[in-house]
Amino acid sequence: MRLGIVGAGAVAGLHAQGASVLDGVELSAVCDLKEEVAAAVAQPWGAAVFTDYNAMLAAGVVDAVVINTPHSLHKDMVLAAAKHGVHVLVEKPMATTLADCLLMEKACASANVVMVVGMIQHFMAEKIATQAALATGQLGRVLMIHDYRSTDYRPGTRPDWFFDKAVSGGGAFINIGAHCLDRSLWLGGARAVRISATTLSRFGAPVETDGTMELLLANGVQLRVTIVSDTPRNIDEMLVVCERGTITVDPRQGTFMKIDGERTTLHTSSPDDIQTAFTAQLADFVAAVGGAEPGVSGEHAKHVVELVLAAYDSVSMGTAVDLSDSPMSSLQPTR
Repeated sequence: MRLGIVGAGAVAGLHAQGASVLDGVELSAVCDLKEEVAAAVAQPWGAAVFTDYNAMLAAGVVDAVVINTPHSLHKDMVLAAAKHGVHVLVEKPMATTLADCLLMEKACASANVVMVVGMIQHFMAEKIATQAALATGQLGRVLMIHDYRSTDYRPGTRPDWFFDKAVSGGGAFINIGAHCLDRSLWLGGARAVRISATTLSRFGAPVETDGTMELLLANGVQLRVTIVSDTPRNIDEMLVVCERGTITVDPRQGTFMKIDGERTTLHTSSPDDIQTAFTAQLADFVAAVGGAEPGVSGEHAKHVVELVLAAYDSVSMGTAVDLSDSPMSSLQPTR
């Protein structure tokens, strides 16, 4: 597989490194509006450099692409890739509207190309260890999940497009919150049927910088997501409360379980965990192109977008949003 990357910022290097170790995968092209940024990712692997993704697709040098660009650009780039018969791994969030998600799916299905949404939390070792422990049944049913994440949405701390709602789709919720919703729905084991949310816009930012989301899942699990900007220490913690015990999850520390006073270490974090996750995610995508079911379904990815948008609706209306009658409510998340 000849792999291209569109958007050479953020995690592009992790995708490139993953491609370098997978059999049958070659990084053949990197595209970014800034030629020097694309070149920095491409050079170690001898990949071609482009500044126009349409030119890259038309050049016939890629069989598949990773789309790693501002959120609202995903739709047009996926449609262009499908037109050229190129498979797509598109970073989360899938898009900024459900209508765009559906257009992307339809275009890929019509062109007989595979589209997978990159939901990296499903490939992180500490989350995999958590899911494995829950699957044994020793903890009983999941009852409650608290997902607490810090970020930094002070203007000037990240590229300007993050603060332009027309490009990003929103602030901390659609960016950081999408990760939290993804992993919490997965570990909670069901779709959400109700969501309420509150936000803050501090530092003069035009998008939300902080917020909370409270959800009820279809199986009765209670879920609370808290996102806060500019905290004294970096925070990325999950607490999973079950009938017979609890699990704490932190990518900087690991995964720890406690049952009846006895603590067990399920995973100790390693500096290699993030790269290992990106390599595994790319391997999952390659397998999907080969005909396997992807580890994360498109329905799950769309539900995350649906929930982010419902959270914004909840904030604007000042009340909870009922999702039990959503056309997607009968579908279940995977992995």
